[in-house]
Amino acid sequence: MTVLDPSTETQGLPEVLIRVRPALERVLGSYDIPPEDAEDVLQDTYLTLLYKWEKVQCPEAWLIGTLRKKCIMYWRRKRKRICDAVDEALLDLITEPSRPLQENEDLCRDFERVLCRLPTRCRELLRLRYVLGLGPQEVAERMGYQPSSIRKITSRCLTVLTRELTTVGFLEPKE
Repeated sequence: MTVLDPSTETQGLPEVLIRVRPALERVLGSYDIPPEDAEDVLQDTYLTLLYKWEKVQCPEAWLIGTLRKKCIMYWRRKRKRICDAVDEALLDLITEPSRPLQENEDLCRDFERVLCRLPTRCRELLRLRYVLGLGPQEVAERMGYQPSSIRKITSRCLTVLTRELTTVGFLEPKE
């Protein structure tokens, strides 16, 4: 069995990285990746290329395409974290048993006021899920959705709700 020298396998890699760097920076800029995260996304792309070097026919095009996909995944993860935080916060605020009754009523009233600003589908889904406390399966049945799609629809509605909560000043946008 022959052991290959890794330096011969990736000959030309530094030159490719230097040549394609300006294009990669444009991709990062077009996706508005924050500078503190841009280098991490770029390093992840480089590592992926290193692992797949043998199979990649055109490294420059592959790097640009892969970086675009990683930028899209970056923003999806960010949005999901925001939606999950709103999801948990809403459940905590509305269903917390230790809160005084009047405080819960005030929170529910504020929540209802923001819900009125949402599209009908989102309003109904969020009421079923968080005001009535139904599970995803029950919400899907009541609204006529496939149970497999309710998570994605809920996520979209939470994104709209997050935007509205930020607009009315209920949530402070995090930078």
